[in-house]
Amino acid sequence: MPLASRRTRRSSIDIWPGFVDALAQLLMLIIFMLLVFTAGQFLLSDALTGRDKALKELQQQVSELSSLLALERTQSQSLQANVASLSGQLKATLAERDSLNAQLAELTAREKAEAAQAAQASGQLNDATAQVTALRSRAEDAEKKLAEEQKVSAAARAQVEQLTAAISALREQLAQIAAALDVSEAKVKTQQTQIAELGRRLNLALASKVQELARYRSEFFGRLRQIIGDRPDIRVVGDRFVFQSEVLFSPGNAELADAAKQQLDPVIAALKQISAEIPGDINWVLQVNGHTDRRPISNAQFASNWELSAARAISVVRYMIGQGIPPNRLTAAGFADNQPLDPGDSDEAYRRNRRIELKLTER
Repeated sequence: MPLASRRTRRSSIDIWPGFVDALAQLLMLIIFMLLVFTAGQFLLSDALTGRDKALKELQQQVSELSSLLALERTQSQSLQANVASLSGQLKATLAERDSLNAQLAELTAREKAEAAQAAQASGQLNDATAQVTALRSRAEDAEKKLAEEQKVSAAARAQVEQLTAAISALREQLAQIAAALDVSEAKVKTQQTQIAELGRRLNLALASKVQELARYRSEFFGRLRQIIGDRPDIRVVGDRFVFQSEVLFSPGNAELADAAKQQLDPVIAALKQISAEIPGDINWVLQVNGHTDRRPISNAQFASNWELSAARAISVVRYMIGQGIPPNRLTAAGFADNQPLDPGDSDEAYRRNRRIELKLTER
């Protein structure tokens, strides 16, 4: 029993090898962690060294960029000053251009009133307008370049000098054109005076011809009165000789009967006699006008009173041409019922309004 208990005690106390193994493993873990820490410290130190170097390089680059920026600002200020100067010159040029445009507009308005003798001056003015248009295009191109580039160049200055020279040349041309226009205006005024005098003489001559034609018209109507007598159906109304339609036409008809032709023959004879006495320089015609009453007509031959009145006037003209009256001395017109002599609604008023009128007048 004592021996068994002693063996049991020994077996329960013999844990040292396991403890040693645990300590060994813990030591190896600590060593491994120290190695990892050392390697990490080395790598971190190397990374920090590279970053410091890169930082120094970046600082150097920033310093260089600051120097370049300062230099660029200086150049930009100089450039802005040059742009302001050029803009002032350009505004002055544009002002002169606008003045020239106003002068050209005034010259254009004057040119429209000139006679044919100002054609050469008109051509010069068109050339000046084309030059101004070209100058305006160049100025607009210069403005666009200034807005995009924001800098002054030697080419822009040369262009402004060319514009100034062109404007000076244009002023000289405008002065020459103005002198030519003054001469043309003087000639136009002289011509207008002559035209006014010719117009006055022409009006006097026309008035004389009208009076002369009125005299022949009065003589013509006087002879017709002697030929016709005091018939109530044929009369004189103002400056017209009036036939009632019943004398020449049957109701609703536009054909001249033989009796109607006999009524017209004395009128035609008197017209032939008077026309032989009228001077050839008086451009006269005998106007034949047809009129109806207000009662409408509509049949297969005449659609309305217009057709009936016109057809009756044309029948009279055709008969007169057949009797030897020249066609160029006759004219026919239809008025339907639109110019009544009597506005009443009685049969007598209708009878008076149905008529053929003869009027000796100017063409």
